[in-house]
Amino acid sequence: MAKIPEIDRNKCNGCGLCVGVCSCQALVLVDNTVEVREKRECHQCTRWCTMCEMVCPTGAIQCPFEVVTEE
Repeated sequence: MAKIPEIDRNKCNGCGLCVGVCSCQALVLVDNTVEVREKRECHQCTRWCTMCEMVCPTGAIQCPFEVVTEE
């Protein structure tokens, strides 16, 4: 089973930046905090881009996987 981004609701400020960059539209704002729509939707993102983690200004999103590239 693929892993999905983990969201720390205590750190999330509800800015929505992660929602805007999520290419598979797996993230949504609910009551000023980010949630994963459905786990199966997040699995559609085959690139594991980690953009949501990179744009989060508060560090509320952690992607529990490592992106490995070949040289």
